[in-house]
Amino acid sequence: MIYIDVILPLALPRLFTYIVPKELKDDIIVGQRVLVQFGKKKIYSAVVAKIHSISPDVYEAKYILDILDATPLLDAIQLKLIHWLSEYYMCTQGEILKYAIPAGLRLSSESNISLNKNAIISTEGIDEREILILNQLYKTESLSFEDVEKLLGKKNIHKYIKSLLSREYIVLYEQISEKYIPKKTTKIKLHQNYQDESKINLLLHELEKNPKQSDFLMAFIHESKGKLATNLEKSIFTKNKRLSPSSFKTLLKNGVFEEYFEIVSRFPEQNLELNSKAILSQLQQEAYESILNTFSSKNTVLLHGITGSGKTEIYIELIQEVLNQGQQVLYLVPEIALTVQLVNRLKFYLGDKVGIYHSRYSDNERVEVWEGIINQRFKIVLGVRSSIFLPFKNLGLIIVDEEHDSSYKQQDPNPRFNARDVSIVLANLHQAKVVLGSATPSLESYDNALHGNYGLVELKERYGNAQIPEIKLIDIQKATKTKSIRGIFTNELILELKECILKGEQAIFFQNRRGYSPFISCELCNFTPKCTQCDVSLTLHQFTNELRCHYCGYRTKPPSNCNACGSAKMATVGYGTEKIAEELELLFPDVKIERMDLETTRNKGSFERIISDFETKQTQILVGTQMVTKGLDFENVTLVGIINADNMLNFPDFRAHERAFQMMMQVAGRAGRKTKKGKVLVQTYNTHHLVLEFLLQQDYYSFYLN
Repeated sequence: MIYIDVILPLALPRLFTYIVPKELKDDIIVGQRVLVQFGKKKIYSAVVAKIHSISPDVYEAKYILDILDATPLLDAIQLKLIHWLSEYYMCTQGEILKYAIPAGLRLSSESNISLNKNAIISTEGIDEREILILNQLYKTESLSFEDVEKLLGKKNIHKYIKSLLSREYIVLYEQISEKYIPKKTTKIKLHQNYQDESKINLLLHELEKNPKQSDFLMAFIHESKGKLATNLEKSIFTKNKRLSPSSFKTLLKNGVFEEYFEIVSRFPEQNLELNSKAILSQLQQEAYESILNTFSSKNTVLLHGITGSGKTEIYIELIQEVLNQGQQVLYLVPEIALTVQLVNRLKFYLGDKVGIYHSRYSDNERVEVWEGIINQRFKIVLGVRSSIFLPFKNLGLIIVDEEHDSSYKQQDPNPRFNARDVSIVLANLHQAKVVLGSATPSLESYDNALHGNYGLVELKERYGNAQIPEIKLIDIQKATKTKSIRGIFTNELILELKECILKGEQAIFFQNRRGYSPFISCELCNFTPKCTQCDVSLTLHQFTNELRCHYCGYRTKPPSNCNACGSAKMATVGYGTEKIAEELELLFPDVKIERMDLETTRNKGSFERIISDFETKQTQILVGTQMVTKGLDFENVTLVGIINADNMLNFPDFRAHERAFQMMMQVAGRAGRKTKKGKVLVQTYNTHHLVLEFLLQQDYYSFYLN
């Protein structure tokens, strides 16, 4: 008897044992997905963690229902990583599995089936029960597994569903998240009888009385450039309004054309013309060689380079070195926004080898990236923290850019892990190297580097002729006393912004709080509306006219009268990015202003649009949260305004000072990255704060010591 221990995608503290039927025992492999029944009715796809011959003592093992993969979905290294994560971060392997695998690769009894609208269905050679399922699907849009059980009067329905899936007559999808569906395109070709020049000329002569059919045929010949055996996408002709769809149907019916479906990638190869190696300055070259030398004795190197020092070019050289050795690279970034500019830069040198992986991709797209790594199409993956679970076969290098960033830490739900730390464990499993890069490293990484646990390489000058920006503190308290402040902005900041705009330059305004106002409050009784579930103050969002909880998502309309005393004097307190953008629009009505925060970047492609508009100088002022602080490279930005440093410094968190220093240093680094010198203005009530003094000196080492 062969037994297997499986990981179920559930928060269960242990693995469960199942029996492998005799007919499947030669096909079972560790890492495969298997279909199992758990409980009375639930069906799940679980991953095989171990094969053995020991039956469980506490319960009677069930037989697995089927094997879903010919080859393992997870390899030995991924399974080791999942086990280590569960031990170190005190969570279950099932929770990690559910997070790690794209939803398109998960299967459960909540799955539904529906007809594949693109399929040409034939009932020849299929079971009568399968015909019954198909007939029912013609009547209803979809069927659940329970519906199929009732329809057939049987519980063991999976072989019928699997058979229909293999023929592509049906599609399988989750009620909540869509299951993987390959992307298909409709193509047309001339029937074999007409792939001869003499026969096509004869046909054209016959179609002289049908000019619309003749036009369609001539359009095909033109698009195929005379190569009659060519297959072309149908959309080329359907988009042409001069061509008659009914004429094509007639030609199809008469056997002149053939129509068929072809599975295509959602990431078509662009065959980009690759550029030569990145040109490194002398300092960059020295840093690059120092990293390679350090790798001989250390597996992890911290690259501490000031903003604008050219760390990305060094990463590209390291990537090319690893690719030359036939290995793969994982390039981690903390924010999806960073992938926009980085993708263009990486593809400039590395072409179609670059794959992208993040939560803005659909389930189907993530499955294709997963498969692209397995089949070695993608040699480099640029992604966020979830990318550490991808199925790398020959990983040689992991780059963790902006390694200090708190976005690498998964807060909720489980597994709660730090992708920076996990990347070091992953590299160790692959016997790969790690580069941690930052202008403001986390205190623990810098401490590890100084104590010899990591290698340390430093870049203390900006690339080319770029100069370090000038940082100046503006005392809000003093400005208020001298009446040199208008609402949110001091007069000094407004004058600097006016000068910046007149010169045709650009500015970034940073406030680490989204929404219009942090909360509203009654002027008479001080009542503040709070979340009914989290008991925290609700943030006002003016554009949608609603109060929102930034923890659970609860929403409600702002009250016109105080719920406590009935007063109509409800006032806004504080300000977020939405209010800052509104105030700037009032001060500069003729200037294009964009906002980059969670609200404005929810839709797919919104990052690309906002960054592209700013890069092409269509937008002059960019207002944003921490999204604008890291990794972005704009050559025309000469002014950065930090609206209120005190919000960050006084945040109730033991890391508040560290994070405030990092964010302010990072956003300051967006200014003056090319030939123009940048200026950074920081508005604060406490100009003598120790963190701000280190910021003025741009002295990370002194900050670390204190």
